[in-house]
Amino acid sequence: MTIIYFLLLLTVIICIHEAGHLWAAKKFNVYCYEYSFGMGPVIWKKQTKETQYSIRAIPMGGFVAMAGEVEGDGAYPDVEVPKHRRLPNIAPWKRIIIMLAGVFMNFVLAWVLFSVISLNQGVHFESSRAIVKEVVPNLPASEAGLQEGDLITHITSTTGATKKVKKYRDLQMFVMQYGKHPLEMEVSRDGKLVTIEVTPKIDEELEVPIIGITAESPKETKVTLLNCWKYGMQDMGMYATAMVSVITDMFKGQGLEELGGPIAIYGVTKKSVDYGFVSYLFLIAQLSLNIGIFNLIPLPILDGGQVVVTLGEWIAGKPLNQKVRNGIIYACWGLMLLLMLKVTWNDVSKLLVK
Repeated sequence: MTIIYFLLLLTVIICIHEAGHLWAAKKFNVYCYEYSFGMGPVIWKKQTKETQYSIRAIPMGGFVAMAGEVEGDGAYPDVEVPKHRRLPNIAPWKRIIIMLAGVFMNFVLAWVLFSVISLNQGVHFESSRAIVKEVVPNLPASEAGLQEGDLITHITSTTGATKKVKKYRDLQMFVMQYGKHPLEMEVSRDGKLVTIEVTPKIDEELEVPIIGITAESPKETKVTLLNCWKYGMQDMGMYATAMVSVITDMFKGQGLEELGGPIAIYGVTKKSVDYGFVSYLFLIAQLSLNIGIFNLIPLPILDGGQVVVTLGEWIAGKPLNQKVRNGIIYACWGLMLLLMLKVTWNDVSKLLVK
């Protein structure tokens, strides 16, 4: 049953993303050959007046083939498209909107789901300061010497990742993300700064790292249909900040061991379904947000990179040399392949350790 939820999750996120590109392209009268979910051989298709809608055998990825894209034109050589309906021949600002429309739809999906989840909870909890209210005996925090009343102001992982702690939730997010490694905390105690080294413990039941402290009670606010959108946006902003931090660390060569691929997502899907429907919606919201942000990375094979190239051509007043463009694209695909191999190895090695 997990495989069905896994494929449904991918279908929703990918179709929403590609639908954004398709909608914007058609809005600006760009000819679209095909809107496809999945890659590889076609297993189902329906031809409309000009666009073919299809499902392909490998449910990973998807695309909108637009006139003027080299790959698109090469796959549909028998279709003649007027010059003014080809992507490179429309205004640069229109091309940029088309490229960003997929990311925008991912953000909209995440915002709606975070808002619905907040409404379902009925109460919004505003995180308190990272002041230690209680230290749980026989857990890492007590063994490391954390004390009641300590204010945690900064935290660093041995991976090199670091974060200024403003709220208790900042601490929670960091421990969740980097808690498989020793952590160094900067603590304000009686007006003095103290450095505490803590090695989190993995909770056997929840399978998440913990350090063994509690915080002050958060402020509670009733969530209604009117204000859930505000709190959904706040939650989205919090998780977006965490994702940007992950990407930044990745380019620094930090935290690569923590990255996961399709196998990891499949495992998380199973857990989320076990916890209930709301947990499953939360996973879709997170992944939609993460995919949207990842697509903003300025690599030419991603939407963000296409925007950068378009802006450069717009400023220069001429298109990028095709050989240079192809060279950059091939190099980026090489980097992406290495990244996929790395995250797959991470997934497999974790399974072998279990």
